[in-house]
Amino acid sequence: MTNRRRIPVALSIAGSDSGGGAGIQADLQTFASLGVHGTTAITCLTAQNPKRVSGIHPITSQFVRQQIEAVFAELPPAATKTGMLFSAPIIDVVADFFRGKRNCLIVDPVMVSTSGATLLKPDAVQTLKKRLLPLATLVTPNVDEAEMLTKQCIKDPEDLRTAARRIHADHGCAVLAKGGHLRGLNEAVDIFFDGRVELVLTTPFVRGVTTHGTGCTYSAAIAAHCARGLSLAPAVQRAKEFIASAIRGSVRVGQHQVLGW
Repeated sequence: MTNRRRIPVALSIAGSDSGGGAGIQADLQTFASLGVHGTTAITCLTAQNPKRVSGIHPITSQFVRQQIEAVFAELPPAATKTGMLFSAPIIDVVADFFRGKRNCLIVDPVMVSTSGATLLKPDAVQTLKKRLLPLATLVTPNVDEAEMLTKQCIKDPEDLRTAARRIHADHGCAVLAKGGHLRGLNEAVDIFFDGRVELVLTTPFVRGVTTHGTGCTYSAAIAAHCARGLSLAPAVQRAKEFIASAIRGSVRVGQHQVLGW
C-alpha cells in the first residue's frame, strides 16, 4: 500500500462570512495556502460583505461544543485559532473544552468588524478576559481591541508596546499587538511579547489598498505555522510575512479588494 503524505491539522472556531473575505472562509484559505488541513467549528452565521454586516445568527453554544468534539475525535488539530465568538456562553464552552488541554491556542479577540458592526457582545468582554485569555498561547488584538482590553489610549508604537506588556501581565499569555490602524506611520508596526522575547515587526504600508479579513488571515497563518511545528515567535514572524504578501497581492472581486492568498 502506498504511503500517504501526512499534513497537519488546524482548527478555526469562528464565524462564517457570506462575503468570503473574513472569518471561517479566510481561515480555510490561509490554512490551505500554508499546507495545513483546515477544520472548523462555526460560532455564527453572518450576512455580510466587505461593506457591511447586515445580519448575525449565533449558533447554540452546545452545538459549537459538538463541532469541536467531532473534530478532536478524528482529526485532532495541532493548533487552534478562535475568531468571532460573539457571546459569553460560546466563550464558556470553548474555555471549558480547552481547560487542561495541551493545544496551541491562538485567540484573535474579534470585537468589531472593519465596517463597524459589533461582533462580540459587550457583556462577553469580561468572560473573554477572565476565562479564555488565561488559556491562550497567544492573543492578537488590533489597536481598538488592545484599547478595550487595557482601557488605555494607543496612539503610537510605544503605547502599543505598553499595551502588549500590560495584556501579558494581566493574563499570562503571549501577545501580538497589531498596529496597522495607527495613523501617521509609513510602516505597519506590530509588537510581539511573551514575557521574555520582544519583537518589533514592521512592513511598509501598501498605499491605496483597503482589504477585509486581514486580522483573521494573520492569526490563521500563525496557527498554521504552529501546526507545522514552528515555535511561537518564528510562527509570528512567518505570519507577518504572509499577511504582508497577501496585502501586496490583493485582487479585485466585484467592487472590492480581497487578499491575495
